[in-house]
Amino acid sequence: MKKTLITAGLLAALSTSTALADAHAPVVGVSWSNFQEERWKTDEAAILAALEAAGATYISTDAQSSASKQLSDVESLIAQGADALIILAQDAQAIGPAVTAAVNEGIPVVGYDRLIEDPNAFYLTFDNIEVGRMQARAVLAAQPTGNYVMIKGSPTDPNADFLRGGQQEVLQEAIDSGDITIVAEAYTDGWLPANAQRNMEQILTAQDNNVDAVVASNDGTAGGAVAALTAQGLDGIPVSGQDGDHAALNRVAMGTQTVSVWKDARDLGRAAGEIAVALASGTAMDAIEGAQEWTSPGGTTLIARFLEPVPVTADNLTTVTDAGWITVEALCQGVENGPAPCN
Repeated sequence: MKKTLITAGLLAALSTSTALADAHAPVVGVSWSNFQEERWKTDEAAILAALEAAGATYISTDAQSSASKQLSDVESLIAQGADALIILAQDAQAIGPAVTAAVNEGIPVVGYDRLIEDPNAFYLTFDNIEVGRMQARAVLAAQPTGNYVMIKGSPTDPNADFLRGGQQEVLQEAIDSGDITIVAEAYTDGWLPANAQRNMEQILTAQDNNVDAVVASNDGTAGGAVAALTAQGLDGIPVSGQDGDHAALNRVAMGTQTVSVWKDARDLGRAAGEIAVALASGTAMDAIEGAQEWTSPGGTTLIARFLEPVPVTADNLTTVTDAGWITVEALCQGVENGPAPCN
C-alpha cells in the first residue's frame, strides 16, 4: 500500500493506527451542498491537495441546493467505495439518514463547516459565533446608531443561528440603550444572493428606505443586500459579510461592504482532507489534533475542531493580499483612491 503522508500533527495521531484492512489507499467522498458558490472551489482545491499528499482518492457530488438530492448523493458515494465522507450539509436535519447509513457501513463522517447534529460526525468548522460577533462589531463601529437590518443565512443551516447569536451578543447593549433598532430581519433560503436581494428589496420598501446598516451573514447575502441598496442609492451604508469572497473583498476596497470575516478555506479544506484520511485509517475522533468535546445548542455532545476567523476591513486589506488569497489587481479592480494596497 502507498504510504500515507500527512502533516506532523496528524502523523502523530496516526502512529498507532494501521493501514486500511483491505490494503488500498483511502477513498474520500465529498458531498457538496451547493458547489456553485465561489468559495467552495477553494475548499475543494485544498481538500484535493491534502488527499493527494496522503495518496488518497477523491470522489465528489453536488446536491445543487437540494436536501433530497444530497441523500442520494451520499448513497452514491458509499456505493462508489468511499472509506470516509466529508459532508457539507444542505439541511442539518435532513442529512441524518445519510450519516446513519454511512456509520452503519463503518464509514466515518466529517461534518464540514456546517453542524450535523449527530455524535457520529466529526464537526470541523470555524468559530461561527465569533464570526457573528466580528460582523456586528465592525458594523457597529461604523454605524453606532440607527436602524439595522439583519439578513440571516439559510433556516436549514445551524450556522445561521450561531452567527445571529454572536451578532446579538455584540448589539444587545446598543439595542437596550436605544442607540440602534433592528427594524427587520429575514432568513435567506439556501444562502442564495438572489433571495437575499429580494428580502432586502422588500425590507427597503416596507421601511421607506430608512435603513442605516445591514448585518448580512455571509458575502453572498451581502452581495444581494448591496445590490438592493445600490438600486435605491444607499450603497455605502455599513454591510457585513464573511468568507473572503473576491467580489466581497473588492466591495470592501470600494467602500460598499464594511467587513468580510475571512475564514481561510485553504486551512479548512486541508484540515478536512487530513482528518478524513486519519479517520479512514482508524484514528479515533478524539485523537485528532485540535479536537475537543463540544455540546451543541441542541444538547448533542460531539467531537469538534474550530479554526480561528479574521475580520477583514478597509484597515487591513493587505492581510489577504500578503497571504496570497487574492491578487492586488483583483482586490483593487475599479477602486480609485482606496485603502492600502489600492492607493
